[in-house]
Amino acid sequence: MAKKKLVESEEHEKAELTFWDHLDVLRFALMRSTIVIFALAIIAFYFTDFIYSVVILGPKTPDFITNTLFCQLGDFIHVDSLCINQVDFKLNNFEMAGQFRSNLLISIVVGLVAGMPYLLTEFWLFIKPALTISERKGIRGFVFITSFLFTVGVSFGYFLISPLAINFLATWSLSPDIENTLRLGSYISMIVMISLSTGIVFQLPVLIYFLAKMGIVTVAFLKSYRKHAIVVFFILSAIITPPDMFSQFLVAFPLLLLYEISIKIAKRVESKRVAEL
Repeated sequence: MAKKKLVESEEHEKAELTFWDHLDVLRFALMRSTIVIFALAIIAFYFTDFIYSVVILGPKTPDFITNTLFCQLGDFIHVDSLCINQVDFKLNNFEMAGQFRSNLLISIVVGLVAGMPYLLTEFWLFIKPALTISERKGIRGFVFITSFLFTVGVSFGYFLISPLAINFLATWSLSPDIENTLRLGSYISMIVMISLSTGIVFQLPVLIYFLAKMGIVTVAFLKSYRKHAIVVFFILSAIITPPDMFSQFLVAFPLLLLYEISIKIAKRVESKRVAEL
C-alpha cells in the first residue's frame, strides 16, 4: 500500500512539471555546476606553482614516479627502452599572453576534473524524477561508479599514457639536423587531451549498460567484435609506447579488461530482461 502511494505521488509530481519547469530545473542545475567549477578553478589558480611545477611538468622529468618505476623495471628485466624521459627538456612560449592563457586553461580543467562528482550528482538529480522505482534501483550507485571510473581513467592517462607519449614524441626525430622546439601550449594540450580522453574512455562499462538497457547493444554483438577491439587497443598502445611488447601490453590490458567487463554487464542486463518477461 505504501509502495503504491509512493508511485502515485511520483507520477503526480511528474505530471505537475511542465516543459518550461524542466528547463528551469536544468538551468539552475547548470548554474550551480558552473559556480562549483568556477570556484574550484579559482582555487586551482591560487595553487598555480604547485600545479605547474609538480602536476603539469612532472611527467616529462626523470624523477617523475612513472619514469622512475619504468627505469627500475627496465633495469630488472634488462630492457633499456623502458627507461623513459631521462633527458629533461625546456618548453618555449612564443606568445605574450601564452603562459597566462595556459594558466587559465589548466585552472578550468582542474576545476572540471575535481568537480566531476558534483556534476554527475546534478545530472542524476535532474533525471531521477523521470525514472521509475525499478529504474532507479537498476542504476543505484550511478554517481559513485561513474566518478570512480572517470578518476581511474584520468589517473591512467596522466600517470601511464602521458609519460609514454611524451617520451615517444619528444625523442622522435626525422634527422639530426632538425631540432625540436617544443611549445608550451602543445605540451599542455597533449596532457589535457590524454587525461580527459582516457577518463571518458573508462566510462565504457557505463555506456554499455545504458545501451544494453535500451536494446541497442547485445552480448552477441560485443563478442563478435571482440577481436576487432583487441586489434584497435594494441594499435593505439603501439602508437604511444616504446617499441616493446611489454609496454604495449601494459597500456592495452586495462582497455581489454574494460571491454570484458562491458560484456559481463550487457549479459547481466539481458538476463534480467529475460527474467522480467
